[in-house]
Amino acid sequence: MNRWFVVQTRPQAEELALQHLERQGFKAYLPRHLKRRSHARKVDWISSPLFPRYLFVMLDVAAARWRAIRSTTGVSNLICQGQSPLAVFPGVVEEIIGRETDEGYVDMSQHPTFRKGDKVVVGSGALCDQVGLFESMADNDRVLILLNLLGRQVKTKVSIDDISAYA
Repeated sequence: MNRWFVVQTRPQAEELALQHLERQGFKAYLPRHLKRRSHARKVDWISSPLFPRYLFVMLDVAAARWRAIRSTTGVSNLICQGQSPLAVFPGVVEEIIGRETDEGYVDMSQHPTFRKGDKVVVGSGALCDQVGLFESMADNDRVLILLNLLGRQVKTKVSIDDISAYA
């Protein structure tokens, strides 16, 4: 029975290990995402492994020659329990694959969803610890919330990463 297993790679050798595993006939998967990189006041987005130093390989332990994986170029180890490889829980890798965009990157923009009127708390910035009501999405990264400031409700735009549900 084919299952997904975890392969640990050498540092920064995920792509090399992927190529060599596929060359040997293994079905391998390296989830990637777009990572924000800023340097010298310049911000850009680069392709990066979702799990640095790890990738997945699908195989049937009973039929495949899985011990060859350990000696593959770029591979450090195959994650095992005792003497046999440890399988990933069913559905985990499929869930990651299902979150891929058309460009082949895993979508990491899973923000909590709020409805109008939900209580939220601001977690950072000048309005830290202020409790307000969710109003609406302002753009991709910001939301409108209603805060009680100086005795009246004020609409304020904050980053969606700065708010969380009020308990």
